[in-house]
Formats: sequence, structure tokens, C-alpha cells
Amino acid sequence: MKRTLLKTGDGSYTLHLSEWDEQYHSKNGAIAEALHVFIKEGLHFWNVHNSTSPLSILEIGFGTGLNCILTYLEAEKLGFQINYTGVEAFPLITKEAESLNYPILLKDLYGSSLSEKSDIQKVFSDLHETPWEQKVSISENFLLTKQKKKFSEIIDSSNFDLIYFDAFGIRVQPELWTEEIFQKMYDALIPGGILVTYAANGNARRAMQTVGFTVERLPGPPGKKEMLRAKK
Repeated sequence: MKRTLLKTGDGSYTLHLSEWDEQYHSKNGAIAEALHVFIKEGLHFWNVHNSTSPLSILEIGFGTGLNCILTYLEAEKLGFQINYTGVEAFPLITKEAESLNYPILLKDLYGSSLSEKSDIQKVFSDLHETPWEQKVSISENFLLTKQKKKFSEIIDSSNFDLIYFDAFGIRVQPELWTEEIFQKMYDALIPGGILVTYAANGNARRAMQTVGFTVERLPGPPGKKEMLRAKK
């Protein structure tokens, strides 16, 4: 499926799938959406209410690597350890990853809080170029494991504290927003674990509740009224 570059509302790029008329991130701002949904309402929320170290995160839809690089930068900024697992069935090719402008924009956001040794462009490239199915040390604070498989193939049990659920929308891939998938997410979390997603669709919310999640609606990122956070 062809992927083309698209500039979003905050100046950051995303990738557009013309066949589905779908984007990897919000057209209102790729970085803004990721910071709000996954960092503020996911990572920061967990960090305020828990003292788990290292923190284990599962990302459903590694995609462009935006959520991963943001989480790496937060780990470096705040000085806590993260074990990060990203699942993706259709990885970007090198040329696509290199076309994204996240490192340039994120240097302005995080540059003052990073050591002189931190090269965001190099780290972003490393996130995409590291081998699949291996645990790789990106820094002292950040371990990355990328798994190339479908979300339906996840069989983890009580392995993760936090899930970033960043699958394509229910309009184009309704099979990713079912009770079956959310049961796998529920099983993968520790008791008290958290799942956050940009979606607020009623069918998705009810599917989460059916498998046992306690779900709350939260204010959404720019251009979106609501998002969901679910607790096991």
C-alpha cells in the first residue's frame, strides 16, 4: 500500500494511505496528538500514580516511531528506565523513516533537557534500523524490542504496565477494535495496568468494558473532542 508524506497542523509530518484515505497520525498535528494521548495521558499519568521501575510499555502500531522517540526522550529527560515493545506488521522502509521531520522539531522541544551526547536524529534512525525480534539497548534508560507480527498474534500475559493502542481507525480496520483484540490487551497488562488510545468510538469503548476494563473518557488532542483511557 502506497504511503505518501503529509504535513499536519503543527508542522510535523505523517504518512497518508491513499487507498484508505487514512493517516498514521492526526492531520491536526502528529506530534501534538502523540504528546497528548500517549505521553500526557499515558506515560505521565502512570508515572504520577505508580513507582514501577523499569516501566514496561507495549505499543500497538509502531508505525512511524513517533510515540517511541517521544517516550525515549521522556525517559532521558526524567531519568527513568523503560522497556519498550513495539508491534508492527508492516514496517516503514528506510526512505520513509528518513523523510519524517520529527528529530528536527523534537530537538527544539527537548534539546535543553538532553546531554550533549544525545543525537535525536541518530536515535530516531536507530529505532527504525535496529533488528526485529531482539532486545536492543538504545541508552542506559531505554531498551527496545520490535516485533513484526499482527496484533492478533500477541500472546503476552501480565507483562506490561502501559499500552499505547495506536492502531489505524475503526473505519478502515474494524477488526483491530474488537473484544478479541482487547482481551489480548487486557491479558497483556499487569493488574492495574493502563491502556490509552486516541479513539473514543462507542463500539471500541464497549468492547473494552466487556473484557473487563474500566474505561474513562478524557479530553482529546487538537481537533478531537475525546480519547479513552482504560484500566485493568
